[in-house]
Amino acid sequence: MGLLSFFKGVGEKIFKKEDAALPVAEAEPLRASALLAHVKALGLSYNSLSVKTSADSVILEGEVTTQADAEKIALAVGNVEGVELVDSRLKVATPASPARYHTVKSGDSLSKIALEVYGDLQKYPVIFEANKPMLTHPDKIYPGQVLRIPAL
Repeated sequence: MGLLSFFKGVGEKIFKKEDAALPVAEAEPLRASALLAHVKALGLSYNSLSVKTSADSVILEGEVTTQADAEKIALAVGNVEGVELVDSRLKVATPASPARYHTVKSGDSLSKIALEVYGDLQKYPVIFEANKPMLTHPDKIYPGQVLRIPAL
């Protein structure tokens, strides 16, 4: 899948503030564990998954069944405050064409994004479903968040 860029200062807050004061050698495994726990808590599907961190970058290795699984894991990890780059090296058992991505801007809504990419604002549920379980409601998106935009 490759490299995905994110806004480092936005996203879910899953890292403990006290971990930032630790030496890098101690903090990195804690950050990696927190990211893996985040993926598990979202119930995202994978066959095997290894998460490694280095400063504001994350490397994902392992195997997933579908392209959508790989993309959702990368987005779940990337849309975390403090993560700027995700290098997804996940092997996909059933390869497919990758989805497009959209970085939410101020004033965006899923309807507006659907109109922009599909030409039909009523297609917003496609984007919402493609980003579950990271999205819990169509109106709960924020500037800087990266979303999957699947082909119709």
